[in-house]
Amino acid sequence: MVLADLGRKITSALRSLSNATIINEEVLNAMLKEVCAALLEADVNIKLVKQLRENVKSAIDLEEMASGLNKRRMIQHAVFKELVKLVDPGVKAWTPTKGKNNVIMFVGLQGIGKTTTCSKLKQNATKARIPFYGSYTEMDPVVIASEGVEKFKGENFEIIIVDTSGRHKQEDSLFEEMLQVSNAVQPDNIVYVMDASIGQACESQAKAFKDKVDVASVIVTKLDGHAKGGGALSAVAATRSPIIFIGTGEHIDDFEPFKTQPFISKLLGMGDIEGLIDRVNELKLDDNEELIDKLKHGQFTLRDMYEQFQNIMKMGPFGQIM
Repeated sequence: MVLADLGRKITSALRSLSNATIINEEVLNAMLKEVCAALLEADVNIKLVKQLRENVKSAIDLEEMASGLNKRRMIQHAVFKELVKLVDPGVKAWTPTKGKNNVIMFVGLQGIGKTTTCSKLKQNATKARIPFYGSYTEMDPVVIASEGVEKFKGENFEIIIVDTSGRHKQEDSLFEEMLQVSNAVQPDNIVYVMDASIGQACESQAKAFKDKVDVASVIVTKLDGHAKGGGALSAVAATRSPIIFIGTGEHIDDFEPFKTQPFISKLLGMGDIEGLIDRVNELKLDDNEELIDKLKHGQFTLRDMYEQFQNIMKMGPFGQIM
């Protein structure tokens, strides 16, 4: 069951409240049973699911609720609030400081999409003509990382991304190399990249990396086709590590900022209005003074219409926006 299936099952459970003629304990318990079953199927930790159920039950007292209140709306709001808490670590994510060098170091196991994520983050460096540093002769990754960071600091780059090597498992050599690179480049932010397909096992993995290096942010990859995505997100949140991005595919554009409330809204089919506004703002439509002037004079050609359609296409599929 991928995340879309999880959203449909939870939405179906919440919709059952609208079909009920009377909202009582029996209806509430039946709805919660469906929601909890969907979360467990998505590999969310049973303790977290149990806590969600208890929190909703304690927040909704049907006997004490005033007759004028919309019970259905109150229950739906309580479930939404608990789902947000499920993926919210309660810790503010690191943000780069404008006007200074920001060194970001990526760590993680091999094959989880670390280097692909770096490419997505820098939005295809070759096409954007953003320089990168590597060496065909130097074998020591610590030296390569240190030299590269110093080079780009000297050229006053504000964002410097350091991609470290991965391993097939949590080896001591991996952690030792990470520590050496970290000590050499002194990163402002260490990002741990993890694979959503391992589900709630993400928690122990994230904790292992946090114990060795100062992981400040997490990126979860491969959320597009795995049944355990919900378990992965909730497990990471349990480690109090803020998720900053999620990868939803292999393409450069299959990468989006992670915000808890918009994510749950989108999951439940309520749409991500905040994300839509961000996408529209990225197009910078207000900067097209020539088009604005033409519209003021009642002029709008087929070429203008074509260009606006192209702008809409740049926003990506509506399934990713809403």
